[in-house]
Amino acid sequence: MTETTFKLNGETRTVKGPHNQRFLDVLRRDFNLTAAKEGCGEGECGACSVLVDGKLINSCLLPLANVAGKTVLTLEGYRTTERYKMLENAFLKEGASQCGICTPGMIMASEYLLSHNKNPSDFEIRHALAGNLCRCTGYNMIIKAIKRAAKEGAALW
Repeated sequence: MTETTFKLNGETRTVKGPHNQRFLDVLRRDFNLTAAKEGCGEGECGACSVLVDGKLINSCLLPLANVAGKTVLTLEGYRTTERYKMLENAFLKEGASQCGICTPGMIMASEYLLSHNKNPSDFEIRHALAGNLCRCTGYNMIIKAIKRAAKEGAALW
């Protein structure tokens, strides 16, 4: 049995098991972190998005071996930040979350976008969300929420 060590939400963690298991399964099974969801299992919907060394990654496509020595941030870890609170508030005010399946991935994609572009245009937001599917909102409320978070939380990013 092999071991893989990485930093998860600020804590060093080690997982014993096959290196080829999906990281999404490790998060949910071994750490009981359930914000990242199995949507499509093919990297198309973004419901399983996490940040690995600051990059937005679909954890359903990520083998455990690929996080060895890296830093992983899930929504559970991100929730403790002021940036998250700003995005959460903006999503609530704009009605950007309905069924909730896509919300964790949308939040993580929003963090990734705003950490690289503090004042994105509608086009840039749409481009950044292209890997995330939402069946309920039609995206307009999500775009408004990200714009609100960028404006009201400009000092955070």
